[in-house]
Amino acid sequence: MKCPYCGFTQDRVIDSRESKEADSIRRRRECERCTKRFTTYERIDEIPYMVVKKDGRREKFERQKVLSGLLHACEKRPVSAGTLERLVDETESYLTESPERERTTSEIGELLMNRLKALDTVAYIRFASVYRDFKDVREFKEELEQLLTREQPGRKARAAAHTSPPAEKA
Repeated sequence: MKCPYCGFTQDRVIDSRESKEADSIRRRRECERCTKRFTTYERIDEIPYMVVKKDGRREKFERQKVLSGLLHACEKRPVSAGTLERLVDETESYLTESPERERTTSEIGELLMNRLKALDTVAYIRFASVYRDFKDVREFKEELEQLLTREQPGRKARAAAHTSPPAEKA
């Protein structure tokens, strides 16, 4: 909290009281630099974080909905529930730390897909197939081919390491 008199950011709370309606907390503070006192009010943030859908509709962000989608994508895959929980935490932090109250589903979906791609490629493909709404097998195949070409350099290096002839002893 910045002091309204000198702009210093360090203060101490002298007194806290709940309002009569119990919808805010009044705090008396004292600046540690200039020692002047000022009052602040704490209120519950009631404006929800919104998600703008592809068709323009706006919905309240629902943590459980995101987790459910991830659970479906990771079904029978070696991805722990704790890992998925952290992924949802990151997504929620992305929303709450943003200066805007609204984020598009494409921003959120891309964030999740990038994280899933690093965790498990099968879960990533499952999630992407629903999120990107592949219209036919061709679109699905293109996504798989892009994924495979990104992995190729690492695979070639590993394959070369395994197939090279053993070094001769001198």
